[in-house]
Amino acid sequence: MELNQALQEGGVTTSFSGGIASIEFHHPLSNSLPGKVLRELAEAIENFGKSEEVKVIVLRSAGDKTFCSGASFDELASIQDLETGKKFFSGFAGVINAARKCPKLIMGRIQGKAVGGGVGMAAACDYAFATTEASVKLSELAVGIGPFVVGPAVERKIGLSGMSELAINATEWRSAEWARNKGLYNEVFPGIAEMDAAIEQLAQRLAASSPQAMHRLKLIFWEGTEHWDTLLVQRAAISGELVLSDYSKNAIARFKAK
Repeated sequence: MELNQALQEGGVTTSFSGGIASIEFHHPLSNSLPGKVLRELAEAIENFGKSEEVKVIVLRSAGDKTFCSGASFDELASIQDLETGKKFFSGFAGVINAARKCPKLIMGRIQGKAVGGGVGMAAACDYAFATTEASVKLSELAVGIGPFVVGPAVERKIGLSGMSELAINATEWRSAEWARNKGLYNEVFPGIAEMDAAIEQLAQRLAASSPQAMHRLKLIFWEGTEHWDTLLVQRAAISGELVLSDYSKNAIARFKAK
């Protein structure tokens, strides 16, 4: 595959040093998430989770603007049958479940806006750092679907009331401070440099901590989610069905035309 084509399709890069693993996803369209990137993300999380050398994982996206614009509209527009739709949305289930079951603590680096699946990615992290530019929106209802797959992860972090607010008022942004107050973000910084310094500081401390103790803590943090392997795939089928509707197809076409 030519380099230019690979960049256009997006992808995931990983690195590791001193017990700290980094997973970075990228896509030229505001770090959107096509199926290819979702599969690579889940695989990277699973692989680092199995490594005895890795003590903590930092999940991040490329660039200094948008963290993640959610599902790829190009891929959404191409879905023509229920099975394809279910498979695509199951990609989000795969990432969330990989993060949930990973025995390592995952820190999120949210440098900019997070939309839809991007909010779900932030919610799947065990500890999230953000900048003041990292506003959030669950826009799915505006295109005729809903945050069915990411909803459980978001609700786990900010409660049913907060998740409902985002899901129902689907065209309005909520600030990074709102997200911190609700519990989606743990710390918010005025800029990327300050955020990165704090991430490095905590990552170094965690890399020197007991892997067994951190794993036990993570198991406690995620208690009650053991059924998500089934639940999130069931939710993916709901989205896969709704995306085939005329309403959804027309709404996606309008968004793509903007």
